[in-house]
Amino acid sequence: MPIVPNSGWPAFDRLNVEGIDVASRDDGLEDLRIGLLNLMPDAALAATDRQFLRLVSAYASRANLHVFPFTLAVGHRSESAQDYVAEHYVEFDDLKRDGLDALVITGANPVHFELSDEPFWESLTEVFDWADTDVNSTLCSCLATHAVLEHRGLVKRAKLTHKRWGVYEHLTVATDHPLLAGLTEPVEAPHSHWFDMTAQDLEQVGLAVLVSSDEAGVHMASSADGFQYVFFQGHPEYDDISLGKEYKREVARYIAGEREYPEFPANYFDEEAMEVLEEHRDRVETVHESGVNYPDFPEEAVFRHWSPIWSRQGQTIYFNWLDEVARRAGDASSS
Repeated sequence: MPIVPNSGWPAFDRLNVEGIDVASRDDGLEDLRIGLLNLMPDAALAATDRQFLRLVSAYASRANLHVFPFTLAVGHRSESAQDYVAEHYVEFDDLKRDGLDALVITGANPVHFELSDEPFWESLTEVFDWADTDVNSTLCSCLATHAVLEHRGLVKRAKLTHKRWGVYEHLTVATDHPLLAGLTEPVEAPHSHWFDMTAQDLEQVGLAVLVSSDEAGVHMASSADGFQYVFFQGHPEYDDISLGKEYKREVARYIAGEREYPEFPANYFDEEAMEVLEEHRDRVETVHESGVNYPDFPEEAVFRHWSPIWSRQGQTIYFNWLDEVARRAGDASSS
């Protein structure tokens, strides 16, 4: 009942440590080939690999999962990141030749206001066009959701007045949808994005909104057929400390003079942690004029380590998705 290790990808080792079965192929199970297009910047490459592989692993009891990471030209990468990609990732041309049953496309850190100005835009649209005809189903995260819908001429993202980030509760809109089987309400999920597509935007072009909330907007939607494309604006793949790490990076950007001091991500830090962080902010702002002797970020005091409900709920969704992928792949092979 394995994820089949087809390389020395570090994500395989990490999952083994977590007790997730990474083992040789089981002859009694069907094979599923899943692509993971990772568009994240250097510092997040390995963590993003682990996060999405962890969600995919929810289906490891039902099939031999062969997961193939790849990336596109996203701009400058450090030498160490280039080495990581060269050693562990596959080429898109090889995937086109050998085929995939399913494809996951991560989000990315946008650099430009217009998506079409991003360095990966042309290559990404090529992936979308190929997936339309050669992949059973494609699951898009955050910016990838915005990109494919803009590429199709369906919806153009709008910039929010404030960054939407935090952990939010959502309700299922399509309660009988097979991708939501076994999902309990409220559906909890982190968000972290400056740009948004509303439920009205999506429904007006015939897409199905599956999970949404009044406060955070759309978490999950799908193409009209409910399967060929699955769209996320929320981030069920996030680790428990992902938003905390992001807050720490935003504080560092304040120190570097790149932004105002960040607000807390909503519904994330507990009261004790916020008190510690307010004290840290006071100390940072006290020395900000001089630009020296900044206090260390109180990471150990504020980062909670727990098993967030969004991880379990995300695995339920991914299990349902891959179950449908496997069913349709089986139907295709028997026809």
